[in-house]
Amino acid sequence: MTMLQVRGVERRFASTTGSTLALQATDLDVAENEFITILGPSGCGKSTLLRIVAGLDHPTAGAVTLDGQRIDGPGADRGMVFQSYTLFPWLTVLDNVCFGLRERGLPRAEQVATARTYLSQVGLKGFEQHYPKQLSGGMQQRTALARALANRPRMLLMDEPFGALDHQTRELMQELLLGIWEAERTTVLFVTHDIDEAVFMGSRVVVMSARPGRIKLDRPVPLPHPRHYAMKTTPDFAALKAELTETVRAEVIAAQTAAA
Repeated sequence: MTMLQVRGVERRFASTTGSTLALQATDLDVAENEFITILGPSGCGKSTLLRIVAGLDHPTAGAVTLDGQRIDGPGADRGMVFQSYTLFPWLTVLDNVCFGLRERGLPRAEQVATARTYLSQVGLKGFEQHYPKQLSGGMQQRTALARALANRPRMLLMDEPFGALDHQTRELMQELLLGIWEAERTTVLFVTHDIDEAVFMGSRVVVMSARPGRIKLDRPVPLPHPRHYAMKTTPDFAALKAELTETVRAEVIAAQTAAA
């Protein structure tokens, strides 16, 4: 069942010399419970598309609908996780996760119970009264993930969420997020530059072209669930990675040629 529809979405940005087309007219269908990863060279419009779906930006043309309702702004039905941790430094871990629940008017006891459930799910039980500055980068991103999940969004939008983490922590976060997704099946749109990450995490991988961005390739990932890192040595993984690497490489070269 199609949950999210992107139809003819285009984004232009004004400049002193006119306007820049960042995103060509783009169509994308996302089914309920899918985990879609989005790849492409820098500046191809990946984050722009994600921000439009989040309601943080508006298309110059076209429309996005979620469950048949047009998206015109942010909403609790979409949870956003950025590369930077975007936690409130003056709030404890518990109160950071409670923030959206409080804004929705839930009783404090329900806020705390829900926050504790998701903090336990991301491995932060016992850290409820810590402040963000007392946490490692990975722990801060776990807090941000718990905060997004606690609102029980219809869709989780993630913009390079593990990009600032070291390699080992990044792999642990990938496994953590996949485990949560396999248990809850919250629909996910996940932007990344990392091809291994895109294949390992996604049920589909979408590759965008060099600017102005458009969807150049849309591939299902033929790996079963639950997933584990041994899958990275399988022929199916290697074949898809090789195809995506060549596709992205061609777009990077095209972008460099255009800029020369």
